[in-house]
Amino acid sequence: MTENANYHDLSDELRREFLDEASETVQGLDVLLDSARHGHKADAEVIAEFRRTALRLRGQASNFGLRALSTIARRLDDYLAQAPKVLPPRVWDDLQAYIDRMQALADNPDHTDTETSTLVRALPRKLGFDLADIAIREVEVMLVMPPGAQTRYVERELQQCGYRTLVVPDTIDAFSLAVQSKPDLVIISALMPHLDGIDLAIALVSMPSTRNIPIAVITSLDSHNESLALLPRKVPVLHKGPSFGDDLFKALDDLFLI
Repeated sequence: MTENANYHDLSDELRREFLDEASETVQGLDVLLDSARHGHKADAEVIAEFRRTALRLRGQASNFGLRALSTIARRLDDYLAQAPKVLPPRVWDDLQAYIDRMQALADNPDHTDTETSTLVRALPRKLGFDLADIAIREVEVMLVMPPGAQTRYVERELQQCGYRTLVVPDTIDAFSLAVQSKPDLVIISALMPHLDGIDLAIALVSMPSTRNIPIAVITSLDSHNESLALLPRKVPVLHKGPSFGDDLFKALDDLFLI
C-alpha cells in the first residue's frame, strides 16, 4: 500500500514539474513571438522554435495523460508544417491563439470546461494555401495517410473545398485522436503500417464512441479485392487514379458534407 502511495506521489510530482516547465516554455514562445512581431527574429527561426516546442510538449503531455494539451501541441506543429517562406500577416495572431490556449491548459490542466473536439475547431486554420477565394466550411477532416505526394494532393483537394484538414501518418495515433477530437470525416489509406487502414476503419465504425463519424477509405486496390469486401457497406471507397475526384465528390455528397 505504501509503495503504491509513493508511486502516485512521485507521479503527481513529476506531472506538476512538467506543467511548470510547460508553462515557462510557452511563456518563452510568447516572448519570441513579441520579438518576431517587431522584426527582431527571422521567420524561419520562429517556425523552427515553435515546431520544436510543439513536438516536445506533444509527447511529454501525452505521457502524463494531458490529452488536450498534447492535441493542441500537435495542431500547432501541423499548422506550421506547410508554412511558406514569407509568413502571411495573420500568422502572428494565429500563433498567439495557440500560445494562449496552451498556457491556459498548462496553468489549469484539470479545469477545462471545453471538449477537445471543440477546442481544435476553434484553432486557426493551417498555413500553406491561399484562403482568398475559398468558401470556408466548419468541417474537420482527418487524413490517415503516409507522408508523400498523394497525401499532399488529397489534402489540397479538401482544402480547396474549404475543409479543415489534419494529416496523421500513424493509425495507432489516429485511433486515439479520432476518439478525442471527433472529426467530421476520417479518410484512411487502406494500406498502412502497424494497424492496417481497413482494420482502423472497421474499428471506428463499430465503436459506440466513433460510429457516428463518417469514414472513407482511399486505396489503389482493385474494387473486387477481398480486403475491401470486409468494409461495412456505409464506408465509401475512394480509388486513386482518374476517378478519384468523382469518388471524393460522391462520398462527400453521400455523407452530407457538401
